[in-house]
Amino acid sequence: MVFAVNFFWTLGRRNEKNLYVAIWFYISTLITVAVLHIVNSFALPLSATKSYSAFSGVQDALVQWWYGHNAVAFFLTTPILGIMYYFLPKAAERPVYSYRLSVVHFWALVFMYIWAGPHHLLNTALPEWAQSLGMVFSLMLWAPSWGGMLNGLLTLRGAWHKVREDPVLKFFVAGVTFYGMATFEGPLLSIKSVSALAHYTDWIIGHVHSGALGWNGFMAAGMFYFLVPRLFGTTLYSKKAADAHFWVGLTGIILYIVSMWVSGVNQGLMLRAVNADGSLTYPSWVETLIAIRPLYVVRFLGGTLYLLGFLLMAWNLIMTARQGKAVDGSVEVAVVVPPERDGAGLKDIVLGQPLWFGVFLLAAGVTFVLAPLPVAIGAVVAVGVLGKIWWEVSQEAKAGGRPTWFAIIERRSLSFSIFTLLAVLVGGIAELLPTIMVKQAVPESGAAQKPYTALELQGRDLYVREGCYVCHSQMVRPLGPEVQRFGEASRAEEFIYDHPFQWGSKRTGPDLHRVGGRYPNLWHYTHLMDPRSTSPGSNMPTYAWLEGRVLDVKLAPRKLELMQKLGVPYSNLDIDNAEGQQRAQAEAVATDLAAQGVTVEWNREIVAMIAYLQRLGRDRGVPFGPKPVETATTGGSP
Repeated sequence: MVFAVNFFWTLGRRNEKNLYVAIWFYISTLITVAVLHIVNSFALPLSATKSYSAFSGVQDALVQWWYGHNAVAFFLTTPILGIMYYFLPKAAERPVYSYRLSVVHFWALVFMYIWAGPHHLLNTALPEWAQSLGMVFSLMLWAPSWGGMLNGLLTLRGAWHKVREDPVLKFFVAGVTFYGMATFEGPLLSIKSVSALAHYTDWIIGHVHSGALGWNGFMAAGMFYFLVPRLFGTTLYSKKAADAHFWVGLTGIILYIVSMWVSGVNQGLMLRAVNADGSLTYPSWVETLIAIRPLYVVRFLGGTLYLLGFLLMAWNLIMTARQGKAVDGSVEVAVVVPPERDGAGLKDIVLGQPLWFGVFLLAAGVTFVLAPLPVAIGAVVAVGVLGKIWWEVSQEAKAGGRPTWFAIIERRSLSFSIFTLLAVLVGGIAELLPTIMVKQAVPESGAAQKPYTALELQGRDLYVREGCYVCHSQMVRPLGPEVQRFGEASRAEEFIYDHPFQWGSKRTGPDLHRVGGRYPNLWHYTHLMDPRSTSPGSNMPTYAWLEGRVLDVKLAPRKLELMQKLGVPYSNLDIDNAEGQQRAQAEAVATDLAAQGVTVEWNREIVAMIAYLQRLGRDRGVPFGPKPVETATTGGSP
């Protein structure tokens, strides 16, 4: 917030009329990140550290991936494009290759990017129209992304010889190249058939880190190597160390992303493999973990090299600063001050306004009377801005100028910001409103979905707290091998009471949406205490502390009351009896464990966790009771 105020206040006080390309991308970053954060933060608080999302299930999945994908776009892409458009021409001592291309790049990117979030939810219970929309706009992103990349690289025309000598340009060229790679791979992964193989695997990890390490990291390094010597009025302490950083870091990136590509493809193919009779070739989940384990060693090596490179940079920049002295940085700027109107009082100011101002006041009054407050404010602002632009353009036309449409708004930071906001909001509104406004946004089902019991809700909160969703998904996709491995494909209506949703984005462990009733309580207890005891080869950490931690049973009524406000159909009687029902269900689990030789008190967190796991998938007719012992001990680690 402080940065945004300082940034926009500076724009308001600037002396240079036109906004440079890099500024466009910073404006889009600040505006869009604010919009994303506000919408995604709609929640009801339980305590200072715990809230429940206002959205649930399909709605929440779409909102959170609209947020997640575009937070990456407008926090890790557009500000770095600002670095590219400013520092790359500075370092190369060449103007941007094409100003016209940068205009197309900016507006196409900010408009299209916001639509692409659903490509993280392909082949899931998300409505087909939303999946297709996300895929189409993701493929369209190839054009502006590669247009921006080419604009950056072609800026180096006539300066490529400098790349051999200047480490700053080495980092910039490699960074822009990684941007091109990541923005080619992203749309590729958004094709449904490719996503069916790649989603939930390490391929996605490789894709994300080609952008994070190569594009973000190397562009930032180039900027620091360019700035620090100039800030301290000296030269870089060691060009050899900077070159070494480049090659060490580049080697680390390649090892990291290639190992994840290979791991992800291997993982995806193994999980989809079937024998001639249709049975799974690799029925045990642990087989995939063992197969990709060597690639994690390579990943660790690559990450270590990358980190060492940045530690080398930190040393180099500290030494650079120590050998110089901070520069003053003040610059003399000639400012043309327009002549003031002598004796201009309130009456003169009002009567001296153009015709558009009167129309604006009339429209404002009518709008505030007839429209709801948010619509009225938006309409008044829009009319005011457009009216002001029209007036200034008409004045320029009278003076003989013929400005382009972009030149009109580029000189006006407020107008530019509003048009950027509108470009961003179009996609967000078109995607989110249908699922938010339509009741439940899911089809009616013959089997009624039941809300979680008080104990199951407590266990679900523990599941979220411990980060189980990081390694486990709860979304069985309608793909043959997945249905055969996990059970019936997940349906949209099964998640209507999930605040937040738990579909996940990575499967280090198997999907858990149909785990309820597949194993006895003892199996879950043993597995949480020591995963290797039930699933040899599993890399899941132990959760033995859950047995010793006491569940906050007093929170149950408050949680149900909060869920009731969010639309979950708990009755007042359910809320009043929450503690008693919670204890009865917990004692049933503890009694079952005691019958099998395990003594655990009913009010322990591990009991709530077991109750939640046993609930998953039960509303779709999954039978109670454990699987055969041989399957339970070899079938993989939940």
